[in-house]
Amino acid sequence: MDSRGIALVAGGLMALACSLPTAPANPSAPSASAPSGSSAAGGTLIPSGVQGNRNTNVSKLYDEYCAKCHGGNAEGGGGGTPSLLVEDKFDQKWDRPFFDVIKNGLPNGGMDAYGKSLSDAEIWGLVVHIRERQKDGLRRAGMGPKKNGNVYSSKYHSYKVETFIPAGSGLQTPWGIDWLPNKSMLITNRPGFVMHANPDGSNLRKIEGIPQSIEIGQGGMMEVAVHPQYSKNGWIYLGFTQPRPDGQKGGITKIVRGKLDLSGSAPQWTGQQTVFEVPFTPENYTGSGVHFGTRIVFDGKGNIFFSIGERGEGNKAQDLNFPNGKIYRVKEDGTIPSDNPFVAQMTGNKKWLGAIWSYGHRNPQGLVMDLQGNLWDTEHGPRGGDECNLIKKGANYGWQKYAHSINYNDTPLSVPWPAPGENIEVAKFRWLPSIGACGLDLGKGGVFPSWKGDLFAGGLSGNSVDRLRFKGGEFVEREEIIVGLGRVREVATAPDGAIYVAINQPDSIIRIVPVK
Repeated sequence: MDSRGIALVAGGLMALACSLPTAPANPSAPSASAPSGSSAAGGTLIPSGVQGNRNTNVSKLYDEYCAKCHGGNAEGGGGGTPSLLVEDKFDQKWDRPFFDVIKNGLPNGGMDAYGKSLSDAEIWGLVVHIRERQKDGLRRAGMGPKKNGNVYSSKYHSYKVETFIPAGSGLQTPWGIDWLPNKSMLITNRPGFVMHANPDGSNLRKIEGIPQSIEIGQGGMMEVAVHPQYSKNGWIYLGFTQPRPDGQKGGITKIVRGKLDLSGSAPQWTGQQTVFEVPFTPENYTGSGVHFGTRIVFDGKGNIFFSIGERGEGNKAQDLNFPNGKIYRVKEDGTIPSDNPFVAQMTGNKKWLGAIWSYGHRNPQGLVMDLQGNLWDTEHGPRGGDECNLIKKGANYGWQKYAHSINYNDTPLSVPWPAPGENIEVAKFRWLPSIGACGLDLGKGGVFPSWKGDLFAGGLSGNSVDRLRFKGGEFVEREEIIVGLGRVREVATAPDGAIYVAINQPDSIIRIVPVK
């Protein structure tokens, strides 16, 4: 048993410092120490953010129940309670034990149970709040990448960060990156254009003939993906926000493919074919400026995967009758594979329904295939709870019924764990607090051999790139690689294994290279 734990305050009575149960190997599994009949022992969780008629505020709940013992910033002190600003306690393995000890108490530790006075969503909201305080405190104490001069030292490699395309070069919210076989680079820019650069980043030129897109908030010209067999077929795929055909403001994600002619004075987009689009209805082509998804992945078997966010309408992520909040699989030419999970439900005016591969997603802005052929995504939660998911055929990923997050307005939202009997996939890794997950790629080895097979995930609000390692589909470790250099929109691993990062604010591209 770990003697460092959390102690809460309720009704002005201080609970004694208590011991947390041993962290389970599976952080999503119920704690073995939970009392029989409790939610943590397999009973029903109550995913409401409102207890009776009381509208709750998570920060106020913390101040009322926790701060006297743990301190306003989880630094401890009251009643001899130890600090929670310890890196081990920041690990996701403690999520469920934190929840359980708040809900069920510790009868032998002098701590009352709060499961009868707080809803499960409120209790989880307290866990999220504690995670926010931990992150702030640990960052102040120096948690993050270790740097000496211009050299970073990590667990497996030493590396440095170089500017590849500097700010002021013509990039405008660079969004996607990929390479042609000659090592020249393609870069999408959200306002509606794609650029071509020489292998050294020079001679940055706009490609003419790119399809029209519309920049609505987070939407615009987003993804570029070069076909793995480009040398044979010449295909390049683009993902962007398709404008409403009636001229009103609105749009939804569309996927096309085409070819690039570099023989003239300016690069030219030619031979375009539509791969995926949603038929026009005002309900689908909304003016919402959020959650467009869009990343494109080839599976090496003649199919592509891509994503569409729920466009701020979370209820539609659970509804197969809407394109929102889904990951899709189609053949490379856009036809629907006969073994997709919902082909039988496809109708003439909802042909896209047969393309759905998984659902219950919020905003998947990272998508990659690992070395074993497993598909992974990263997606945004609201406040807290960004996710890294192992994507399975036909699976439901829970949004917005279940989430690791709270609402932006500091009110409880839900709990992360589905009720017994519900067939919902729980994230393999979650970020608390959020990093604004965006951009995801796979370590290819090469110049970073010990990173081969690891996932590299970008963060917009986190200004970060994280390295994630999984084994057998389960989380092993996380390491921050860069923090604080700008909003990370894209992470792309070059053929030689160097890691390129598209930064917004400032609009530039940097790369992570080994120290020679």
